[in-house]
Amino acid sequence: MRDVNLELASLLYDMAAIAGDSQRAWGYKRAAKAVLRIDRDITPLITAYTFKAISGIGPTTDRIARELILDGHCAFVERAVQESGQQQEIARLHNLRRQYLSRAAVKEVLSRKGSPSRARYRGDFQMHSIWSDGAETLESIVNACLERGWSCAGVTDHSYGLSIAGGMSMARAVEQHAEIDALNRKYGGRFRMFKGIEANIRADGTIDMEPQEMRQFEFIVASPHSALRKSIDQTARMVGAVSQPGVSILGHPQGRVFNLRLGVLADWSHVFEVAARRQVAIEIDGSWARQDVPYELAAQALEQGCIFALDSDAHSHPEFDFADIAIAHAKLAAIPQARIVNYWSEKKFLEWAAGAWDR
Repeated sequence: MRDVNLELASLLYDMAAIAGDSQRAWGYKRAAKAVLRIDRDITPLITAYTFKAISGIGPTTDRIARELILDGHCAFVERAVQESGQQQEIARLHNLRRQYLSRAAVKEVLSRKGSPSRARYRGDFQMHSIWSDGAETLESIVNACLERGWSCAGVTDHSYGLSIAGGMSMARAVEQHAEIDALNRKYGGRFRMFKGIEANIRADGTIDMEPQEMRQFEFIVASPHSALRKSIDQTARMVGAVSQPGVSILGHPQGRVFNLRLGVLADWSHVFEVAARRQVAIEIDGSWARQDVPYELAAQALEQGCIFALDSDAHSHPEFDFADIAIAHAKLAAIPQARIVNYWSEKKFLEWAAGAWDR
C-alpha cells in the first residue's frame, strides 16, 4: 500500500540527515514527526492549501510535500541528496524505514472490513508497569483497559536478566502475583489480568531465567534486547528461543527501530517453521518505533502456519493505542482472528500457554 504521509516524513528525515547536527536538522525532524502524527492523508490538505496551517509545518516542508504529491517524487530532495554526496547513507536510512505505517495509514487500514477486528480485540499481551520500566500501577492498567473495552490483559514486566530496564527479581514477581490475584478477585467477571513476563533472549538463544522460575508465570514472552545492530546471522539464536520449553510468544522478533536499526538478521523462514511446529506465537509489536514484525514478514509467517500475538508494548496508558498499529499490520497480512491469541477465550489461551512446556 502507498503511505504518502510516511513518504513525506522519510524525505524530511533525508533532509535532516543531510543537515547533520544543526538547527535545520532539528526543524526537519520536527516536521517529520508532525506529518507522522496527522491522522489523515495529506493529499487533500495540499490541494486545499491548508497544509501549512498544521503546527510544525513550514514553507520548505510544504514545498517538498507539493512536489511529492503533484510530481510523484521530489526533485528538491533528490538534488539535495546528490549535492551532499551522502547517497549511500541516505539509501541505508531508507532501508530502516520500510514497512512502517503512519498514523493516517493505520486509521485507513483499520477502517477496512475483514479480519482481524478492532472491536473484538480482547486484550494486550505485552505491557509494562511500575514493577519494571513502566509508568502505571497494575490497577490503573486494569481501568485503562476497561475504558478501551478490553476484557483481559497480560502484564509482562521485564525479567531480572534485563537490569537496565528494571527487571524484576523472583521475590518481586511473587509480590506482583499476589497483587494480580487481588485485582482478579476485585474485577472478577469484568476483567482478567494474566501473569506474564518478558524474558530476555541471550546471545546463545537461551532464556535468562531458570525453568522452575519460568513455571511461576502463566505465559512467557521471549524477546531479543541485545546484539540488535550486528550484521551477523542470528538464526540459531532465534530458533533456540522458540525451541525452549515454556516460551509462548516471540516478542518483537527483529528488534528493529524506525530510522535507527534493522535489528536481528536471521533466516526467518527457518525460525517461523520451528515456531509453527511448536505453536509459539509470533508477535506483531505495535509500538510505533518498532512495528515488529511488519506486515510482509507477518504474511510469510502466516503462510508457514504460525499463530500471532498483537500487542502494544505499552509503558504508559496512551501507548495502549499502539495495539491499533499491530492490528493494522495483521489486517494487511490478512491474518484470521482464529490464528491470533488476543481473540481467544481465557480457557483456550491458558491451555495453549501451559502447553508450551510439552509441545
